[in-house]
Amino acid sequence: MTLPTIFIAHGSPMLLTDEARVQGLADWAKALPRPKAILMISAHWEEKDLVIGATTPQPLIYDFYGFPEPLYRLQYPCPPAPALADRVETLLAGVTPVRRNPARGYDHGTYVPLLCCYPEADIPVLQIAMPDVSAAKMIEIGQALAPLREEGVLIIGSGYITHNMRMGFHNGGPREWAASFDAWVADVAVKKDAAAMADYRATAPGARESADGHFLPLLFNFGASLPYDEPVTFPVEGFEYGSFSRRSVQFG
Repeated sequence: MTLPTIFIAHGSPMLLTDEARVQGLADWAKALPRPKAILMISAHWEEKDLVIGATTPQPLIYDFYGFPEPLYRLQYPCPPAPALADRVETLLAGVTPVRRNPARGYDHGTYVPLLCCYPEADIPVLQIAMPDVSAAKMIEIGQALAPLREEGVLIIGSGYITHNMRMGFHNGGPREWAASFDAWVADVAVKKDAAAMADYRATAPGARESADGHFLPLLFNFGASLPYDEPVTFPVEGFEYGSFSRRSVQFG
C-alpha cells in the first residue's frame, strides 16, 4: 500500500487548546492507513545541510515564548526510528549532503500536530531538518524520499502556507495577498506543476508577503507526490487572524 503524504497547518501550540481543531486532525489521522513510522519535516528546524535528528529518546524542545505554562510540560514519548534514519540516509545519498545530530529532540512543529493526530505516541517518529537549498532542490529531495511511502512511512510536512506575523493580527477575513497565495498554491498542487512550484517566489501572487520558512515543508510533500498519479485534497481550509492559512494538504 502506498501511504499518502500530508502537510499539516499546525499553528501555534495553542492549537492544542482548540478542541474542534484537535478533533478535526484526529479524525483526519484515523481516516489514513496506519503508518509503520512517521517522517516529520517541521518549519521550525532549518540547517545548512539536511540533518537527521535523534534516534534515541531526547527531551522535547519548547521553542515558543509567552504561552500558558502547561504547554511547557507537554510530552510525546514516541518510539524513535533508527531504521528510518538509515533509510533516509541511503535514499538521499548523492542527492544532498546529510549529517546527523543525535541530541536534537522534536520541536513543537513535530509534537504539537502529532499530539492531535496520534496522541497515543505509539508510532516511531524521525524528524529531519530543512536544508538551506533552493525550492527546486527541496522538491527533488521530497521526490527522492517518495519510496518511503510504499514502505509504510507517513511523510508529514508541518508549517503554514501563509505566515506573516509582521502584518499583525485581525479578526476579519483573509488579507488579499494571503488569499491569493493560498489559492495559487492549492491550484499548483492539484496540477502537480513542479516548475511553477519551484519558482513560486517569482510567479505566485502574494508570495513576498505570504511565504516564509513555514511554507517550505510543503515542498517536500509536493516532491514526494510527483511519482504518483493521485488525488490532491484539502482536509482543512480557512484562515485565522487574516494572515494565516489553515489549509492542510493530502497527496494520495
